[in-house]
Amino acid sequence: MDTSYPREDERKREPSPLPRDHLVWSIFNTIYMNFCCLGFVALAFSVKARDRRVAGDVEAARRLSSKARCYNVLATACSVLLPLVLAALAITGVIHLAQLARDSVGFFTYQFSGSDDEDK
Repeated sequence: MDTSYPREDERKREPSPLPRDHLVWSIFNTIYMNFCCLGFVALAFSVKARDRRVAGDVEAARRLSSKARCYNVLATACSVLLPLVLAALAITGVIHLAQLARDSVGFFTYQFSGSDDEDK
């Protein structure tokens, strides 16, 4: 029997890394960019993930951490994209109003003729 190779049972298994809880990111989204309360939801999942990690339930902590990350991504994306979309709409609205005002100058400068020939 060849015993030079370690068996499956005797191999040292490296412990899986503990999942991140994204707590700082969640606090930032809750305080500064709380769009539709997504930051608060992310904070709740982050706290739950940290509690599960401390309790030793790594699988539940990994699941909750994944949810916290998703809500943080959504909150950050919405908070960054919404002002950009609003700014783009405001700029295009100003450009459209300027063009409309330029085109309607002739309407407001129309002068009526002084002759009464049209009334007869």
